[in-house]
Amino acid sequence: MKTKIALLALIGIALSSLTLLGQDSRAESREELLKLAKGLKYQQGEISLKGGLAKLEVPKDFNYLDPDDTETVLVKMWGNPPRGKMLGMLMPADKNPLKPDCWVVVLSYTEDGYVKDDDAGKINYDDLLKSMKKAVAESSAERQKKGYPGLELVGWAEPPRYDAAAHKLYWAKEIKFTGEKEDTLNYDIRILGRRGVLVLSAVASMPQLSEIESHTPQILSMVNFNEGNRYADFNPKGDKVATYGIAALVAGGIAAKLGLFKMLWVFLLAAKKFVVIGIVGISAWFKKRFGKAKVTPTPSV
Repeated sequence: MKTKIALLALIGIALSSLTLLGQDSRAESREELLKLAKGLKYQQGEISLKGGLAKLEVPKDFNYLDPDDTETVLVKMWGNPPRGKMLGMLMPADKNPLKPDCWVVVLSYTEDGYVKDDDAGKINYDDLLKSMKKAVAESSAERQKKGYPGLELVGWAEPPRYDAAAHKLYWAKEIKFTGEKEDTLNYDIRILGRRGVLVLSAVASMPQLSEIESHTPQILSMVNFNEGNRYADFNPKGDKVATYGIAALVAGGIAAKLGLFKMLWVFLLAAKKFVVIGIVGISAWFKKRFGKAKVTPTPSV
């Protein structure tokens, strides 16, 4: 069991913390970036996700970008490798992808079945963290051989918390990349549904933790499954049940169904399905890319 949790932990970190890849698809000049930024179509109000699976209520202090624009930001503007279409992206209305202090929440969905939450109150998250740290430490050398920066799981930036009434889970990890002065924040929210899980993942740096925390209740209230897809709509007679529970979700259990294959093989299978969004601090990237120059156009809403 410990081996399985360790592998799942490694998968979760690997999926959420690759950094600055996809050089061929990234815009290479300020002019290209500004053109891409100008073409983004910001939306507010009620948004239907995945053909009516869920509903997003975007208030005036936030903006939403659809799957195509989300890919533009993640791949072409921020240099992440393409990983297939997301459900979209949320960002504060006073920020945009060319601001060094920008942070976003990327939305996706995995349909692995109904995740039972009966283990939620039994999990020792300190022990789980130890297993995750060990798995990440073991993976760091292999990552570096493949051209990725080494990394360390520093610890919980926010310990996991599960709202049993709303079936919403959230936590945050602090990750240190080799050669980077500023640690990366991985802030994760999971909303359990009848047939799968809505995945909300923040792209941010550690200094933005308090800002994201202050917005977490608001973000949680924005996203909900529609009737028929809610956790309470589960039909035990015919609906599929996921092969993992709450602990595995925190450790990276979305890939649990792949079993105990060798780590590199599991990672490659999983990586084809999920976007990698844990980029090293955006402000640090801007310093490297543009030096001291400031590029802060205001998005049109």
